[in-house]
Amino acid sequence: MTKNSASSRTAQEQRNLDHVLGMFRDVLQPLDAAQVDRYISPDYIQHSPMAAPGRDSLKAFLRMVRTASPNSSQKLLRAFVDGDHVILHYHVKKDPGDLGFVVMDIFRLTNGMVVEHWDCVQDVPAHSPNPISMF
Repeated sequence: MTKNSASSRTAQEQRNLDHVLGMFRDVLQPLDAAQVDRYISPDYIQHSPMAAPGRDSLKAFLRMVRTASPNSSQKLLRAFVDGDHVILHYHVKKDPGDLGFVVMDIFRLTNGMVVEHWDCVQDVPAHSPNPISMF
């Protein structure tokens, strides 16, 4: 059961959600590799095909993306918590005129740190048979 309202979350779930939201604010939005160690465990498990395994590889990936897309933006749309898992749904644009892509990140936390990550990434199409937004 996903717990979306603050009143149905345990104290630990709230801490997990707050930690991941802080990571989104301090690491993912600014693409700041220097902040990774505050949020992500040294034994971090990466499932994304876009970055090599491990925390140091994530830092290198963030630096590469920041250099390639200095005007990128990440707009958080939804956040969910269920026990030790936090899910984020957000819109990424490489530059202001870009249609961008939608991201769903799943993070697993242990002892207050992110220890595992999965993601799904899909381009926002210029034309779609579905008139309902991906957001």
